[in-house]
Amino acid sequence: MLEKLTQIWKLKELRNKILFVLAMLLVFRFTAHIPIPGVNLENLKDFFSSNQILGLMNIFSGGGMQNFSIVMMGVAPYITASIIFQLLAMIIPKLEEWMKEPAGRQKVNLYTRIATVPLSILQAYSMISLLRNSPKPIIENLDWFNLSAMLITITAGTMLLMWIGELITEKKIGNGISLLIFAGIVARVPQAISEVVLNFNQQQVTNFVIFGIIALITIIGVVIITEGQRNIPVSYAKRVRGMKMYGGMNTHLPIRVNTAGVIPIIFAISIILFPPMIAQFLMRVQNAIVHNVAQTIINVFNNQLFYGILYFILVFGFTYFYTAVIFHPYQIAENLQKNGGFIPGIRPGTHTAQYLQNTISRITLTGALFLGIISVLPLLMQNATGMQSMVIGGTSLLIVVSVVIEMIKQVEAQMTMRDYEGF
Repeated sequence: MLEKLTQIWKLKELRNKILFVLAMLLVFRFTAHIPIPGVNLENLKDFFSSNQILGLMNIFSGGGMQNFSIVMMGVAPYITASIIFQLLAMIIPKLEEWMKEPAGRQKVNLYTRIATVPLSILQAYSMISLLRNSPKPIIENLDWFNLSAMLITITAGTMLLMWIGELITEKKIGNGISLLIFAGIVARVPQAISEVVLNFNQQQVTNFVIFGIIALITIIGVVIITEGQRNIPVSYAKRVRGMKMYGGMNTHLPIRVNTAGVIPIIFAISIILFPPMIAQFLMRVQNAIVHNVAQTIINVFNNQLFYGILYFILVFGFTYFYTAVIFHPYQIAENLQKNGGFIPGIRPGTHTAQYLQNTISRITLTGALFLGIISVLPLLMQNATGMQSMVIGGTSLLIVVSVVIEMIKQVEAQMTMRDYEGF
């Protein structure tokens, strides 16, 4: 490992890219600790610690939400806008055509950035309205001027993180948005360790050992599932063009066990957070029926059994959904047939597409069950041990390990490219 790090450091261009990415992550962590004036931070932390759903939102904001910082919404509005356009591409043929060509993807990215602005304003206003109805006063003196200043500041913070994420992505050291979420999760580790040390109790040693074992098993499972793939053999027929012969080779088509990555969990979180946030907003309505319905929704989502089951079902379902969005068996079968490729024992065309569809459906079952279990792992651990730790939650570990694997692969690819240049 030290030899690899030395090689990376000697490559000036790669070294500058890594230093730039680290500088951008430092900017993100610095802004996450700049609070917006007029907020009682102590009452805010108590409110977040007592709400499981808000604690999950705080993870994806990198802790900025608990500090009510200028980047409190993190990259959530941008992710929401991306999800919306991915769903629209399945409905609108024009968007689907744009997704298939570079110039079209640039247009979609532009529209995604534009849609991030109103979504950021809407989500920021929803969060402020939610905090105004908290049991303990959190936001003081919220007139129209202060509310407008807060909305503008929070929206500007989201756009800043979106810009930083795109700058990081351009350096090809990893996906910028994923790295921002990764940095927010990792930044909470020292605080969690200090809390464990300060509140250490010998009676909880067994629980700590259980946490460590489960965390290790989870990391190993994440690596296996993330790297696991099914290699489907593909053969190419020999073709003669002029005086040369082409084809006649055997290769394979890799299909990953977890084709969807962490996107289903992000989808599920976006959906599962929506009803309680709307219910908190409707609690201000004077109508007794609306107030009772909103209170019932809040109570239902605060029930950990219901929350865990719904979360698992959503993650499981979205895994199949997103896999269907990005994996097109008929298009793959058509491309194979055009290039003279075929799967041994399977007829080209429709039969190949059906074979690929059946294969991806069976493989996705394993990935969907794994993601579902990972997502509810914190709840299972909390009920089993009586302790709560969002840092080693399954979702957090899945994101951290996936981002690290992707980053290592991209760095190795750039090193390999420079090795080839030397021959």
